[in-house]
Amino acid sequence: MSVCPAATGPITRANHPRLTQRTAARLLAGGLVAILLLLTLFPGDSSGKENQIFEQFTRHIGQQIHKDKQAFARASSCMTWFYHKAKAPPPTAQGISWQAESHPEVDCPRAYPGGINEARDDFSKTQSLLSVSLTSYEFALVADRNDDATYSRTELQDLFRALALPYDERDQAQKQITLLTERSDSWYRNRNMDALMQGMSDLYERGYRVTPSDRSELNRVMR
Repeated sequence: MSVCPAATGPITRANHPRLTQRTAARLLAGGLVAILLLLTLFPGDSSGKENQIFEQFTRHIGQQIHKDKQAFARASSCMTWFYHKAKAPPPTAQGISWQAESHPEVDCPRAYPGGINEARDDFSKTQSLLSVSLTSYEFALVADRNDDATYSRTELQDLFRALALPYDERDQAQKQITLLTERSDSWYRNRNMDALMQGMSDLYERGYRVTPSDRSELNRVMR
């Protein structure tokens, strides 16, 4: 009569296929639960949401700066041309010296048929608008406290507060972008530098500062 040898050694996944299958099933189920929990706590819209807001908000202001630089360059060039024609020294541009290539002897009489007075008025207006758009850009950069090109939830909340806007973290990114750009455009149209400086002061009271990275970016857009 033969006797079957007794199994020796501990039961492992390698010598027990059912245990391996059950363990894999439990791990899979646990992973699915974890994924569902993450999706509940962090909905898909929040992925990259803050980055999207920073990118679109700063790009919107940057586009306005580009238009203002062109308008200012034309006014500055033509005002200088009219002054030289009249043999009088032109006023300074108060630190904003960006210039564009042009043909003032052709372009200026066409752009400013009223002559030097019209060019001087436009110079003052375009310089003021450029100052507002550059300050708005600085404001947007300062609100990114750690210079990671992303607005964290706290940074967004502080930015909205500084702009005197209601903040609801449940809002979609596009709604928040629209609120930010509309407020920026409103202050720009009204040349409301006082409101901008008050908002900047609000950020400073919360510990925000102009960083070397901010200054480098401002220098880049001013060129």
